[in-house]
Amino acid sequence: MHLTEGKKYPLLCAAVGLIGAVLVVYSQTLSLTWDEGFHLLAAQLINAGKRPYLDFLFAQTPLNAYWNAFAMRIFGQSWQLAHALAAIETTAAVMLAADYVFRRLPAPEWRFNAALTTAFLMGLNIAVVEYGTLAQAYGIALLLTVAAFRFAVKVPESRSLLPAILAGAATGAAAGSTLLTVTTAPVLLLWMLWRNRAGNRWLKAAAFVTGAIVPLLPMLWLFIQSPHKVFFDVVDFHLYYRQVQWDGWQIHDLDVLTAWLDCSSAIILGTFAVAGIFFIRRADWDENIRAEFYLSAWLALATGAYMMTTHPTFPRYFLLVTPWAAILAAAGLYGLVQRTGVSLTASWPVMLIAILMSVGLARGIHTDSDDSWSQIEPVARKVDEVTPKGAPLFADEHVYFLTKRMPPEGMNWNGGHKVELPLDKAAPLHILPRTELVRLVKAGAFATVETCGEGEPAALGLAQIYKQKAELNECFIFWDKK
Repeated sequence: MHLTEGKKYPLLCAAVGLIGAVLVVYSQTLSLTWDEGFHLLAAQLINAGKRPYLDFLFAQTPLNAYWNAFAMRIFGQSWQLAHALAAIETTAAVMLAADYVFRRLPAPEWRFNAALTTAFLMGLNIAVVEYGTLAQAYGIALLLTVAAFRFAVKVPESRSLLPAILAGAATGAAAGSTLLTVTTAPVLLLWMLWRNRAGNRWLKAAAFVTGAIVPLLPMLWLFIQSPHKVFFDVVDFHLYYRQVQWDGWQIHDLDVLTAWLDCSSAIILGTFAVAGIFFIRRADWDENIRAEFYLSAWLALATGAYMMTTHPTFPRYFLLVTPWAAILAAAGLYGLVQRTGVSLTASWPVMLIAILMSVGLARGIHTDSDDSWSQIEPVARKVDEVTPKGAPLFADEHVYFLTKRMPPEGMNWNGGHKVELPLDKAAPLHILPRTELVRLVKAGAFATVETCGEGEPAALGLAQIYKQKAELNECFIFWDKK
């Protein structure tokens, strides 16, 4: 039976809903990265009345931390809540991308299949599933950048300034959540100026910039109060200290940039995205629709190129390319179907994509599922058991968060210890250099020390300082000073 577009759309929503269910289940069971403890702890500190930059080191833009803090204030503090929010945000991003293809692909008979292709290539991508479900800003960044794209493509033909304002607000909020999205705003702005067909392009540009500034006002207010602290955390740290104590980061970056050769999801997505670019160039499409799909290509190129410059870079950063690559890939599959003479009503090419992505996802989960919050929670319970209330604690960020204990000054982020500055310069920035941290440990300044670093107990001489020791899930706990 032939289904009309109106009847197919609920099926698309159901497919995305199923992807969302996978994301939510994963977020509540296997989803964990060591970096996210820093973000969760930041939300905890915000709810305790502390301010990023001014009261603790925070080498990120702050909106995602404020968003998590707001949600936790309403629903209670838990990593499960932050993960669920991220999974929902990622699912919404998948839906926005798939909906765009469903509405805009100039081939009504293939739109449903193209939208499904977009959803599968994006929502079943191993990087999206693993990192779009964390307390970090990947989920909200995906949602905001795709929303910005959806608003931006309405700007050229609209006389109203509202789409430009909303596009700017979404890009500003994305950049306010993570610096990894900063290339989105200039690409969208230049494209809107170039493609404008109605109304004053310069007024629209001003509206876009105004909208982008509004979500950044909280950060600007913090900057006004302490320019040096905010500038150090957001700019100086990344320019001068990201590579510190990272021997061989050049080889690491080269490994990251070639890692796609071992990832079936990346190969499938990239192959069809490139095919999509070539197909769009030759397709008999309306010029304005073609320009919108080209915008996806420019966003993919700009985002990917920027990720290559964030030394050291990481594979998970490139998940922010997936919406744009998936939109192009849907067009690429359509072009391939056309050329091979496959019926445009056939669903098996899309199902093949779904199967391949699902197999790649299952393989990736099996390979990378060594860590989970269920391993950290027993460690936190033990730390809570052996540490007197209010006693100074040296611990990983996850443990501070789970035990709801405030970290000592300068200890909210392990990454901050590698910044070796004189104490008179480090203290105002809420930095505790590694050399000073070691001195404090050896002086017995902490009632309990918890670390999941394999070499840390020996490096810090913890066995000579504490009487009691426990090892849980490859983490070490020392207490009861000699």
